[in-house]
Amino acid sequence: MATTETKTNASPVPPRFAAPGSHAEVEEGTTLMPRFGADGLIAAVVTDFDTGEVVMLAWMNAEALAKTIETGEGWYWSRSRKELWHKGATSGHAQTVKEMRVDCDQDAVLIKVTTAGTGANCHTGRKGCFYRTVPVGHKVSPTLALEFTGDAPLFDPKAVYGG
Repeated sequence: MATTETKTNASPVPPRFAAPGSHAEVEEGTTLMPRFGADGLIAAVVTDFDTGEVVMLAWMNAEALAKTIETGEGWYWSRSRKELWHKGATSGHAQTVKEMRVDCDQDAVLIKVTTAGTGANCHTGRKGCFYRTVPVGHKVSPTLALEFTGDAPLFDPKAVYGG
């Protein structure tokens, strides 16, 4: 089967994944054929293995996906910093992948993890990145207010990452 190289925002990576095949091969086959977007990225929904809570949404390029599969730890592509990052390299809150799934058309992955240290997955020090709610059923305006869920930081991000 042919392979494809996905190169974006990072150094070139050797071809590692099968090129997307037919509709049936992608949706019902047993070969991993990730469909990276035009920007070379694939969405990664990350959940806590024990609770199922969504802790973060991240992006992966081919290198991050390959490193995650090969090492069993969370690797992602930072769109803001334009670099590959190993979750927990700075904070000590590394993610151990317990299970990884791909969606029906192979353009998103679901990663179930346990997290070392305090268990924080968010750079704000919280368990997860989704710590505010958006009110629904209200008129949208520039003053639409978010509400905090009560998830308190588990560590001081300034002490870990600097000011």
